[in-house]
Amino acid sequence: MINKYEQILIKYWGYSKFRPLQEDIIRSVMDGKDTLALMPTGGGKSITFQVPSMAQDGICIVITPLIALMKDQVENLQKKDIKAIAIYSGMTKNEIDIALDNCIYGGVKFLYISPERINTELFKTRVKYMQVNLIAIDEAHCISEWGYDFRPSYLKIADLRELVPDVPFLALTATATTKVVDDIQEKLKFVKKNVFRKSFERKNLVYLVREVEDKQHYLIETLNNVKGSGIIYARNRKKTREIALMLQKAKISADYYHAGLKHEDRSNKQDQWKVGKTRVMVATNAFGMGIDKPDVRFVIHIDLPDSIEAYFQEAGRAGRDGKKAYAVLLYNNSDKVKAEQRIETNFPELKEIKTIYQALGNFFQIAYGSGKNQAYDFIISNFAQKYNFSILKIHSALKFLQREGYIEITDELYNSSKIHFLVGRDDLYKFQIANAKFDGFIKLILRAYTGLFSDYVNIDETSLAKKANTNIETVYNYLNKLNNLGILNYIPKKSNPFIVFTEERLDDKSLHLSKENYDFRKKRFIERLNAVLHYASSNNKCRSQLLLSYFGESNPDRCGVCDICTRRNELDLSKYEFDLILESIKEKLNKQTILLDDLVSMLSFNKDKSIKVIQWLLDNHKIIKDSEEQLTWHKEIKS
Repeated sequence: MINKYEQILIKYWGYSKFRPLQEDIIRSVMDGKDTLALMPTGGGKSITFQVPSMAQDGICIVITPLIALMKDQVENLQKKDIKAIAIYSGMTKNEIDIALDNCIYGGVKFLYISPERINTELFKTRVKYMQVNLIAIDEAHCISEWGYDFRPSYLKIADLRELVPDVPFLALTATATTKVVDDIQEKLKFVKKNVFRKSFERKNLVYLVREVEDKQHYLIETLNNVKGSGIIYARNRKKTREIALMLQKAKISADYYHAGLKHEDRSNKQDQWKVGKTRVMVATNAFGMGIDKPDVRFVIHIDLPDSIEAYFQEAGRAGRDGKKAYAVLLYNNSDKVKAEQRIETNFPELKEIKTIYQALGNFFQIAYGSGKNQAYDFIISNFAQKYNFSILKIHSALKFLQREGYIEITDELYNSSKIHFLVGRDDLYKFQIANAKFDGFIKLILRAYTGLFSDYVNIDETSLAKKANTNIETVYNYLNKLNNLGILNYIPKKSNPFIVFTEERLDDKSLHLSKENYDFRKKRFIERLNAVLHYASSNNKCRSQLLLSYFGESNPDRCGVCDICTRRNELDLSKYEFDLILESIKEKLNKQTILLDDLVSMLSFNKDKSIKVIQWLLDNHKIIKDSEEQLTWHKEIKS
């Protein structure tokens, strides 16, 4: 007998069974309990709030900073005939007004909203009239200063408890350390701690670190020897193009992707890769949101990521179909030097950050004391050129200003053209009779699109031009004239990032940038970077164990298939035998230095097996041999 949650799952998503933990999380939420769900990338997080909301009356508010993902989920729900809308920076006041009205009166089931929007008076006033059944907080680690992507706007989420009391919170994240897990629940004011944690272990994913000087040669050789499609992550845009061209010259099907490309180009490249026409995508970390290609056989990082969290999320895009896949990190000594340089780039002096903030205000022509909650199109290259700033320093300064709560930044965002009729059907009919030259065009719009009187609707000017058998300039002309006459509101398409001033523009004396916060964030950044360096340079502990321990999983098992485990496996010893001999060696060498032959004779194990373990420990620098053949335990390296 299937239950009501399974019925919803089958009806709308076509799955007959939930994945592990999904139904437990759903039942927790349906019992009215605040819930934190830790599920790895691709683990089906959205099901855990979509199903319970569909199982009851009312609307679910989903808070997420990822606008591209927000729009993607809204489109997917709409295809299932589920009413969903999104509110984010860059929308006009009138668009937001109508969207909020539809949440109260229009039967909307899901409202996706960016965190900075929930603190506006407009939203706070309207949300009281909505029948809210659940508040889902995606990317919940953003609420913690200990997390890797802290956003001050997330700290305002808990205020919703006063506006919509007795509504459970469901916090979701794919990556969180133990400290962040506690912080999320505290900051969201959970009534009682309640965590559902799916192990981050990926049994089908083989983690490898390859120490190579010539990374490009390694890529060509590897891609010629492995099958299937994959992703290669690089740190900068220029590098993605160079590597893709290098692979193409080697007759390997490859393309490149980064946030600086036009929306149409990005969509086309992504689609070609998804259907298998392109085998390898070389990309910055802009490639990944909404990627649900299950048969990715490898993810290769040619540069060190900034954190284990980022690495784990990106590597986790491989093997979502449950079949064997590889996550490879390429590393050499120069990477450590580059990582140290990154610290300086990511943390400009506070004086430089203030200079960039004031230049930003001048760039947008914002008067002191104004601009609060206003969104501005922002093309970073234009800004850099005008004020002669380095793009990397601008990016780092903006991130710091965001973490201090002065601005919010969105990634480049494609918005289709939209229209909404400002007059009712009767008044529109009168206008058509009085203005015959517009009549045919208005009829064309009404035939092509529905919902134009109650909401903003995405339109395609090229499609309208074809249907009208005219050119696109004529369509633009009609739309702009109808807009100017107040018949409809026309918002032309655009594809730009936005900057939102979450506070009014301040002068230098009023702009307070906390040295304490600056030092704390710099220290945390260095700690996260050191964790990546430790992972990359470690040569004695299972890769999977290193990753799982970082996320607080206690006593994880060796995977048996990573580069470290494979080297141990070659000893032809069971894990039990190896660990027994290792512990005995460690115990003896921790007390004194011992000659090799003496150590072997002191061990109560098979001589050949003992020598194999000693040799492995020497090769992996866990024990040191001096000029007199004396062995010492290398205490700096943890066992």
